[in-house]
Amino acid sequence: MTRENEITNPSPGTAGPPLINPWVVAMTVTLATFMEVLDSSIANVALPHIAGTLGASPEESTWVITSYLVSSAVVLPMSGWLSNLVGRKRFYMTCVTIFTISSFLCALAPSLPMLIFFRILQGAGGGGLQPTEQAILADTFSAKQRAMGFAMYGVAILVAPAIGPTLGGWITDNYSWHWIFLINVPIGILSLILTQRIVFDPAYLRNLAKSNFRVDYAGIALIVVGVGFLQFVLDKGQESDWFASDAILVSLIIAIVALVLLVIRELTHENPIMDLRLLSKRNFATAATFSFVLGMVLNGSTILLPQFLQNDLGYTAQQAGMALSPGAIVLALMMPVAGILAMKFDPRVIIASGFALTAFGLFHASNVYYGVSFSTMVSYRVIQVIGIPLIFIPISTLNYVGVPRNKFNQVSGISNFVRNLGGGIGISLLNNFIARQDQVHRSALTAHTNHANPFFERQLQGMTQNFIAMGSSQAEATHRALAQLSAQVNLQSNVLSFASSFWVLGFLILFLIPLPFLMRRPSPEEAKETAAVH
Repeated sequence: MTRENEITNPSPGTAGPPLINPWVVAMTVTLATFMEVLDSSIANVALPHIAGTLGASPEESTWVITSYLVSSAVVLPMSGWLSNLVGRKRFYMTCVTIFTISSFLCALAPSLPMLIFFRILQGAGGGGLQPTEQAILADTFSAKQRAMGFAMYGVAILVAPAIGPTLGGWITDNYSWHWIFLINVPIGILSLILTQRIVFDPAYLRNLAKSNFRVDYAGIALIVVGVGFLQFVLDKGQESDWFASDAILVSLIIAIVALVLLVIRELTHENPIMDLRLLSKRNFATAATFSFVLGMVLNGSTILLPQFLQNDLGYTAQQAGMALSPGAIVLALMMPVAGILAMKFDPRVIIASGFALTAFGLFHASNVYYGVSFSTMVSYRVIQVIGIPLIFIPISTLNYVGVPRNKFNQVSGISNFVRNLGGGIGISLLNNFIARQDQVHRSALTAHTNHANPFFERQLQGMTQNFIAMGSSQAEATHRALAQLSAQVNLQSNVLSFASSFWVLGFLILFLIPLPFLMRRPSPEEAKETAAVH
């Protein structure tokens, strides 16, 4: 085993952790993260079943999702600080424990309020897993090998959401919604056992955890208020018609005020919850921007396609998930390829290539039409995601260039928070854009549905005659024909609005292609950096 591929002891003659292959560490910490990301998407499919079992309305059942997202979003930006405060391994195992126990309690919840409470606990545990794993990988692998380590992390956070609907639909259809939570329990227990034996904090982090921290209570309060209310606005805004709702308007004002105060507080506090001064690092600031956009595009498109397939094409949740699954397979296969390319070539070129491929895939998906075949939808999704690993892996490695090792926890926490924030904003903006475009296209199409249009008149007469042939009266046949044409207009306008949204996402990514060259490559000294002491 070479020095690049092992975790070394602190120094000769010093007691330290045993030599552990970094790939074993990577697989261990990826286990719980995959479980958490999968669970965040798998529950969406089960909402109707949960509502029926617990006697809740569909609107009330959405709090099962919202409560988790809000709780997770609050913990994410604090994860780096908490890791430094209590020790990264201890914090990670605490998060896994909370997530596992609360998953078990979710499965046993006798009522919707209890389920929502347990989902809040589950989100608090799950929110710390992604950034903590990323920081562990950054310390475990040398700078040269880091890209391959992040390839495994990428499989967890990019592939899991794609297979979640398929797995969730299958479990719910064949068993019950309780099992989407119960499957977390054995995985969580296995993760805890392996983490205890395999993962160790580096020496610098153990010393940091022992130092005296001044707890920034005001910063914690501002994060809870600002991020919590912002997540509520993003999740419920479209449903409540945005600023037509007083609750949404007041929540947004509270979120903006709290977040502005948070930025001021964190830039001036000696031990900030989120060290925003790290954004003065060119690579980190650029990578954070890319992560934000990547979250918008990936999360937005992942939500768009299932909505289109289920609402317009009549797919079941399981069928919609199966249409996305080949894309997940491509993502998994491309992750190690992207890791190898990032090690051998200029990572900035790899990122620009990934942006170009992703933009092409989004433009290609704008060709979607009503009646599109299953195989065509699969090809749209595959082409759409094939470039994502080429963006994700180099960004994850360049994140840490020029950043002191004792700030790795902060880098991971902030970058994951930014990506999740981008995802939330992207989903909200796209849903709003689709709703507005739907109105525009419906108005344009309706303008042509009049008796002065010979094509419309022929369609109406043909449908009317068909209904008369089936035994309807003239008046009833005409009424049914008009209703059917109206339904076709609604479907076509919705399809056109989805196509327009892919155009917008494609242009957004297209403008980013030259920007990776603002980042700098790791210096030879940084490239030779060995794995951290554990």
